[in-house]
Formats: sequence, structure tokens, C-alpha cells
Amino acid sequence: MSLEGMYNYLMDKLGSAADLILKLVFAVVVFVIARKLILWLCKVIRQNMTRFHAEEAVVSFVVSLVKYGLNILLVMTLIVQLGIVSEASLAAAIASAGVAISLALQGGLSNFAGGLMILLLKPFKVGDYIVFPGENMEGTVKKIEMYYTTLNSIDNRTIMIPNANLTNNTIINVTAMNRRKLEIKVGISYDADLSLAINILKRLVEEDPRFYPEEQQFFVDELGSSSIVVGMRAWLGTDDYWPTKWEMNERIKMEFDQEGITIPYQQLDVHLKSENSDLQKQCSKK
Repeated sequence: MSLEGMYNYLMDKLGSAADLILKLVFAVVVFVIARKLILWLCKVIRQNMTRFHAEEAVVSFVVSLVKYGLNILLVMTLIVQLGIVSEASLAAAIASAGVAISLALQGGLSNFAGGLMILLLKPFKVGDYIVFPGENMEGTVKKIEMYYTTLNSIDNRTIMIPNANLTNNTIINVTAMNRRKLEIKVGISYDADLSLAINILKRLVEEDPRFYPEEQQFFVDELGSSSIVVGMRAWLGTDDYWPTKWEMNERIKMEFDQEGITIPYQQLDVHLKSENSDLQKQCSKK
């Protein structure tokens, strides 16, 4: 190869390399700017939806959908612009891989559909406290997104549950109603004053302003093997449920102790028959 040929070859390669570097720099710049624009657009969408009093679950879902969709479109556009694949090749690849992608993402698609069902049917919303017995999880709903619903547990753990799991299983929405009925049962000794025990329960409920006055019940629930089970039922606000239950348990124990009402342990009476006494009786008969 002549010197002129080598020079032309090197210049051609250098030109190609420079062109590739320029394309890469341009792609990086476009990616950074586009990412910031996408984040800004998501922020604007969130602000406007919040201004029109849209539910937080709907806002989170829409923002998540826009963010993921635009990011995928951005990556595909940059791939075509860099010349890695042509538009026709990319379209053909997407079409030919459609079945494989749908099979691979069937879990993701079911989660996406589950998110839509949650938003439409509204079994719970952001801020509700739900219990998921199927996986022994519970917490306050923080976000409902495309694929996952995020809970915040009582001990401040973040729990992410796939939407499909929530729509295909039983969910207990603890805070769906604005009031709950508190039921407390306690066993007392058979020697205790039954009327006094029930009157104590009634007095404790009447003295607590958190209880609603209607539909209060005081009853003997069971004549058990070791105790008589007495109980109470009364309505109160959902937010007051747990604090009131804990306080009532403490107050009932203290009042029963003060009045001499015993809360017995589980017990079993066993009568032993002496073999020696039987033998003595038989000998005496002879």
C-alpha cells in the first residue's frame, strides 16, 4: 500500500471515530437534558393533578406511567440516532419479539392491570391502613404505582407488594369506615360476683367519652371449664380503637383486682384414686 493510500485510510478511520465520538457526546447531552425535562414534566403533572384534588393513588400511578413511558421512548430514540439499528430494524425486532416480551412480562402486565383495578374499584386509597393476610403483612398505604403498592408498617418498614397479589387475594381495609366496634372478653372465677363484674364493665364504658352511647352491649359470653367469660361491645372512632382497647384492658384488670374479682388461670381438677385404700377395703371384707 502506498503512503497516500495509508494516509487516506487513516484519515477515513479518524473521521469515523470522530463522528462516533460526536454522536456519543450528543447522545449523552440529549439524554441528560431529556431526563431533566421528563422529571420536570412529571413534577408539573403532579402539581396540576394535586391542584384539581385528584387522589394521591391516581397521581402516583399517572406520574409513574409517564416517567417509565418517556424513558423507554428516549432510549429507543437514542439507539436509532446513534445508528446502532435502523428504524425499520428496530420496528421489526419489536414486532418479532412481541410474543416473547408479553410472555416474559406477563407478571408485570398483570401487576399493571392490578394497579388499574385498584384505581378504578378503590378497595383502598393512599393513607388507608390495610392488612394482607395472605402474606402476613399490614401497614399504611403510601403509594400505588404501576407495578407495586408501597406500605409503611407500624415499625417504619417499607413493604412493596405486587398489585396482582393485592387484587387476587383478600384485603382487610381497617380504616375504610370512620368507626369500629370494640369487643373485650374476660374470664372471671365462678366464685366472683357476676353482676358486679358486668356493672364494672358498663361503668368503665360510660365513663370513657370516646365510646358512642348507642348499641352498647354487656353480656355473659360463655360458661367455660375454668371461668365465666363476660364481655362488652361498644362503638368508637377508628382512630381511637387501639388506644382505647389497651387502656380498657388495663382499667378492667385494675378494677377487678380492687373489687376482689379473680381472673383465674386455665386449670384442671384431677381426682386420684388410691390403690392402697382399695386393697385395705378388700382385706377387711375377707
